Amino acid sequence: MIDTVPTVSVDRGKIPLSEKIYLGPIVTGLKVTFRHFRRNLIGQKDVATIQWPEEKRPYSERVRGRHILTTREDGSLRCVACFMCETACPAQCIHIEAEENPGAPVDHEKRPKVYEIDLLRCIFCGFCVDACPEEAIIMSRTHEMAFACRDEAVVGIEELRQKGPLDVEELGYRPYF
Repeated sequence: MIDTVPTVSVDRGKIPLSEKIYLGPIVTGLKVTFRHFRRNLIGQKDVATIQWPEEKRPYSERVRGRHILTTREDGSLRCVACFMCETACPAQCIHIEAEENPGAPVDHEKRPKVYEIDLLRCIFCGFCVDACPEEAIIMSRTHEMAFACRDEAVVGIEELRQKGPLDVEELGYRPYF
């Protein structure tokens, strides 16, 4: 025989009209919204919003921004396609294809034919910079990147190549500095 459990019915009573239309909490929320709107409109000093891009936040000298492939004095890439950065990358966003480097010294017998970094997958950890034995890849302080489509986020050798001499103010994370 199955014992039946007694059920308890709870009578909540009649809900007043003011609670049914939920007018009080809506008015309270609108008051808070308009108070913040007025505060931002006047421009008080304790507002956290900054006027970007005219005003920029200060960042550390070691900020990890966009990658740079450094070059030698003769203009060739310092990368010897050793795949150390690709192996060290936890996000697996680096893709390298090597090719022979004809007429190069013995220690530079390979060079990258393809060197791509998917900046949407990159977590900007700096492990690739730490792993590179040639200091071929470093990080700049440029961290503001916008892309219209995913294909623009995959940058190759030409976008990563060092453009002219490097200023110390442009350089971000480097392991030995």
